[in-house]
Amino acid sequence: MAQSQSTGLLSTVLSGVPPGLVLPLLKSFDEIVRNFREGRWEPSELNGGKLCECVYSILRGHVDGKFPTKPSKPKNMVDACLAFGNSPSTFSRSIRIQIPRVLVALYEIRNNRGVGHVGGDLDANHMDAVVVLSMAKWMISELIRMFHNVAPEAASEIVNTLSDRTIPLIWEVGGKLRVLNPKLTMKEKTLALLYASYAPVDETELREWVEYSNASVFRRDILVNAHKSKLIEYDRKSGKVHLSPLGMNYVEQKIGLELS
Repeated sequence: MAQSQSTGLLSTVLSGVPPGLVLPLLKSFDEIVRNFREGRWEPSELNGGKLCECVYSILRGHVDGKFPTKPSKPKNMVDACLAFGNSPSTFSRSIRIQIPRVLVALYEIRNNRGVGHVGGDLDANHMDAVVVLSMAKWMISELIRMFHNVAPEAASEIVNTLSDRTIPLIWEVGGKLRVLNPKLTMKEKTLALLYASYAPVDETELREWVEYSNASVFRRDILVNAHKSKLIEYDRKSGKVHLSPLGMNYVEQKIGLELS
């Protein structure tokens, strides 16, 4: 997913939070995901500390009724997080108890794990990194759920699109998406655009993105054929197009995530 697209998405779903907190939150999350993908387990853990500071600052600003302009680290992260438990009961248990306790656990891994691991059959750094990534996803999902008032499943799906898809060949301009590799076929461009999107895409919008002039031919030759191949789920009645897991694999293995 292009940085500008993921930034725009989080800015929308966390519209009640200042950009000075949302953008660092996204950056730290991107670092965790990227390092995890590339097998750099210890950096993935260390970057969890940056995420903790962002989440803590958002919670603190929400409870205080005034957000800070940028993230900051309290003198004692553990005590500061546990102090949320004294907040008025008008705030949800997620704000007062659950997210702060996850922050404490994540900060503990960041500070006191990943350096002295020895022995054993499993890579403890890798196990720690899995926990860091899972907790990061969960906390951002919770923030989205609360600030955007969406169901937990919807919040989790948004976070998964942020963490599971990175495709630099897609450019967002004027509210439209464009594929920057002219060598790709229309089928490949269509799949790449679906891969870069956060939700099902309307077939009319998708056709405009690939700049295909004939709607009926695009529907017949691209969408219907891709549906038959199980690369997409195309609902003719609603006009919505979903990328399937097989389609995701096709993009990653045959199209690639970078400009050629």
